[in-house]
Amino acid sequence: MSVKPDKQIKPGATIGILGGGQLGRMIALAGRAMGYRFVTLDPTEDAPCGQTADRQIVARYDDVTAALQLAEASDVISYEFENVDAQVAEVLETKSYVPQGSRLLRITQHRIREKTAIRELGIPVAPFCVVESKESLRQAVQELGLPAVMKTATGGYDGKGQWVLRSEAELDEAYETLAKAGTELIVEQFVPFVMELSVIAARNPAGELAVFPAAENVHIDNILHLSIVPARIPEAVRRKAEEIARKIAEKLDVVGLVAVEMFLGANGELYVNELAPRPHNSGHYTMDACVTSQFEQHVRAVCNLPLGSTELLSPVVMVNILGEHLEPVLERIERLPRTAKLHLYGKADSKPKRKMGHINVLASTVEAALSEIDRLEIWNKAEGQS
Repeated sequence: MSVKPDKQIKPGATIGILGGGQLGRMIALAGRAMGYRFVTLDPTEDAPCGQTADRQIVARYDDVTAALQLAEASDVISYEFENVDAQVAEVLETKSYVPQGSRLLRITQHRIREKTAIRELGIPVAPFCVVESKESLRQAVQELGLPAVMKTATGGYDGKGQWVLRSEAELDEAYETLAKAGTELIVEQFVPFVMELSVIAARNPAGELAVFPAAENVHIDNILHLSIVPARIPEAVRRKAEEIARKIAEKLDVVGLVAVEMFLGANGELYVNELAPRPHNSGHYTMDACVTSQFEQHVRAVCNLPLGSTELLSPVVMVNILGEHLEPVLERIERLPRTAKLHLYGKADSKPKRKMGHINVLASTVEAALSEIDRLEIWNKAEGQS
């Protein structure tokens, strides 16, 4: 079913969520406050989104029969992460209303298609080569130079499915390791960067577009650690980053949210690294620091309501709570700043490196917020606070 610019899904209707993780959970929490009902499909019983939805269908993401049950129960369907089965999304389009569509899924699920689509818009990406054999890997490295980054074209997140190539001696091992995934491989030139940034854009079927303030992101072991807002960048860079996000949302006909992750190069240039067609970890700061959270904005966008204000109300730092941080956070809960907002995701099993929640620390400046995070002594001992 194609996008309908005049179709509105008003409060009281049921929103179906394909995927039952923490993003779906926070979409449902925001949408329920607006008066919507929710049904989610996820293979894990009592999934984070299932805890906040009216109903959970427990089934695999490629289960077409279960997807059709989701369609029957929903007035509109959204997805909460991009590795859902695109074929199922296409089936749902014929049986229900999926304004996000499957085209953007197909693009963002596949790094080669994603990089190509961004480059065709005239937006800089790191130079890349498609790799099909050890010999083509050597040719790519000769062309792009070292260091370089080899990634699987599909799958992979939080640093999985990639290998930083630093010497020719490791090429064979890297190729054999990543080729086991059974997908195409891509090698990207390593871009010297001074900062990682992201901007989240929202667009509804009527074509209204809004962007959230740029976040400065700090990763540790390829997992997001901090999002700092406002980002500590020149005004011209901020405007350019928001302009890139707007252009991508408009030209790719985004409905809902798209998170645009970028590198700020040492040369002052911005390079787009990845897209995510959904709410994003680096946008969690909006829950407490903006007039409209990214989750409420997502509901507004897919339901074709007017988009909310993205105004930043306070400087903020978002810090992720991984499995190894959960117990120390709970032990120190009385020491949390009064302007800190704790968000936990309701996951049954706490494991190292698994995202269990986050804290938004609001303060008069981002430096003050970072000091408050340091004071808790939860993250800085093991990881070295930035």
